[in-house]
Amino acid sequence: MKFLLSIFLLLCLIFAGSNISSAAAQNSSLSTKQQSIVPIASSMATGDIANLKIAVNNGLDNGLTVNETKEVIVHLYAYCGFPRALNGLTAVNEVLAERQAKGIEDVVGKEAAPIPAGTDMLQKGTDVQTQVSGRKVDLTALSPAIDEYLKTHLFGDLFARDVLTFQEREIATISALASMNGTESQFQSHLNCGLNVGLTGQQLQSIVNTLEKVNPQIADKAQPILDNVLAARK
Repeated sequence: MKFLLSIFLLLCLIFAGSNISSAAAQNSSLSTKQQSIVPIASSMATGDIANLKIAVNNGLDNGLTVNETKEVIVHLYAYCGFPRALNGLTAVNEVLAERQAKGIEDVVGKEAAPIPAGTDMLQKGTDVQTQVSGRKVDLTALSPAIDEYLKTHLFGDLFARDVLTFQEREIATISALASMNGTESQFQSHLNCGLNVGLTGQQLQSIVNTLEKVNPQIADKAQPILDNVLAARK
C-alpha cells in the first residue's frame, strides 16, 4: 500500500511539474495573436499601407477581432498622429471589404465599455500613468498642457478603453516607437513600461524578433536598446 502511495505521489509531482513547465513555456513568448499586433503597429507607424494591409489580413486570420485591430491604430494615433491613424483605419476598412467580398465573416468583437459618469479622468490617468511607468511622471516643466493631456487623454481616455489590455497596448506602442526615427528614448521608456505591465523579457525579445521579419534595420536598431533595458532591470 505504501509503495502504491509513493508511486501515486511521484506521478502527481511529475504531472504538476509538466504543467508548470508548460505554463512557463506559454508565458515565455508572445501568442500568435499578440505577435500579429507587431507588424500592424510597425506598418502603421511608418505609413507603409501596403504592408499594413498584409498585416491586418494576417492579424484577422490569427484571431484579432475587427475592433481589436482598429483599436491598435486608434491607440497609436497618440504616438504617430491623426494622419497616419486615419490612413491606417481606411486601410483596415478596405481589407474588411475585400475579405467580405470573398465570403470571410470576421468577428467584430466587443465595444469599449463606457466610462462611468463623473470619473475624474485626470486622477484616473495619473494613476494609470504611474502604474505603467513604474513611477510618478511630471512633465509640467516641458509644458503643463502636454502633462495634462498625457494624463487625461492618453493614460485616461485611451487606456480606459478595455478593447485591448495594457499589455497589448504596450506591444503596439513598443512596436511603433521601434519603427520610427528619433524615438529611441521613448522606445526605451516603453520597454520598461512593458515590463511594468507584466510582459516578460522573452516577450519583449519576441517583439524584436517579429520586427526582424518586418524590417531587419528596425530590429538591428532595437536590439541593443532592449539588451540595455533588460541588463539594467536585472
